[in-house]
Amino acid sequence: MSARARAQSLLAELAARDVRRSIRTARPGFIDFASNDYLGLSRLPEVRAAMRAPGVVGSGGSRLLSGAHPEHAALEEELARFVRRERALLFSSGYLAALGILQAAAPLAVAAYSDERNHASIIDGLRLTKLPRTIYAHGKPPARSERFAPALIVTESVFGMSGARADLAGHLADLGPDDLLVVDEAHALGVYGAAGAGIASAFDDDRIVIIGTLSKAFGCAGGFVAGASEIIELLISTARSFIFDTSLPPPIAAAARAALRALAQGDALRTALNAHVMRLHDGLCTLDRFSLAAPAPIVPLIVGEAREALALAEALAAHQIFAPAIRPPTVPPGRSQLRLVLRADHTPAEIDALLRALAAARV
Repeated sequence: MSARARAQSLLAELAARDVRRSIRTARPGFIDFASNDYLGLSRLPEVRAAMRAPGVVGSGGSRLLSGAHPEHAALEEELARFVRRERALLFSSGYLAALGILQAAAPLAVAAYSDERNHASIIDGLRLTKLPRTIYAHGKPPARSERFAPALIVTESVFGMSGARADLAGHLADLGPDDLLVVDEAHALGVYGAAGAGIASAFDDDRIVIIGTLSKAFGCAGGFVAGASEIIELLISTARSFIFDTSLPPPIAAAARAALRALAQGDALRTALNAHVMRLHDGLCTLDRFSLAAPAPIVPLIVGEAREALALAEALAAHQIFAPAIRPPTVPPGRSQLRLVLRADHTPAEIDALLRALAAARV
């Protein structure tokens, strides 16, 4: 059987299990409840205008060759101050930032411990480390007495599929003196913490290393790692996803700097976002169809099987609501869902339209 025929067979198997994916281009007129652009900064005039300032489009190479640009260094300095860490290092995506820090930090530990609901980038990064790995129950890392030391402990601060928050204070209280706690702040930056600086910014401890992204609340693209100076120096010399990758385009770095200024002064945007969160949460409570967690910008509507999630997504699409189904392996079998995401630039009328569509859905 040819490779093409084998691929067709595998695609048929995926379709039979309702987990074959397809790319859907945004449709005009639809209300988007899937984007992670929490503060709506991707549309902000200052952010769009900043992209023109560098005078180039591409970076031309890796940072260690020809791809270093003043915008990169300026953004790193501002990000480090913002999240209250000594230094920061840019990557061309949050995914590559996760791969980079986990691979580079592996020689500092003898074992790794990872929350079972961590993002795929963390899963893939830990696999590359070759460290012995323990996947612990969600939110319940093993006690220090039950871990090998020094340990590499990895968690999201706000989990991307559920909106649940990790107990970082509890993690830190049980951290050994030689351990390292890597915190993925992708869904916290811009939304949580003082001035939107994330949850980990409240802890002044050099055993914490932050993974951040510029593709969510910043409304741009790229990622970064922030931590102690020595950790960043180690990344520069050993992280393959930094050394061998073409650096972030300077216009994106310039736009991210503009977004950071808006984000740090964005209390009004966060207030608007929180108002939308409460409006949707209160409305969903009246429907009495879904099990709801604490109010958050990420709202998982767990329906069960993949086909049920697909049917609900199509029912909403009939009302011009874009909220795609989330299916395995993104979520565990039997926990397929719609993952609703709220943004500051949504309107109350759009929230109400979503609630009406959910009330009308008979799936």
